[in-house]
Amino acid sequence: MANHKSAIKRIRSNNAKRLRNKYQHKTVRNAVRNLRATTDKKEASAMFPKVASLIDKLAKRNVIHKNKAANLKSGLAAHVNKL
Repeated sequence: MANHKSAIKRIRSNNAKRLRNKYQHKTVRNAVRNLRATTDKKEASAMFPKVASLIDKLAKRNVIHKNKAANLKSGLAAHVNKL
């Protein structure tokens, strides 16, 4: 167990950040899954900017790597264009 007051606080804050990151990451994964499941081009085109924005926010906060974000966005863009 931690011996310093600052280490105890760090453990608390790390846990809070971990839970927040986990929630946001899961939310984005669900949004990506919903977009990929969409077969209507008009609906997918409306969803794509919102999902891309969520992905960018995760990359900005280092929840996911920036290259992973780019790969996800390009794959989703290709899916939307293919519809």
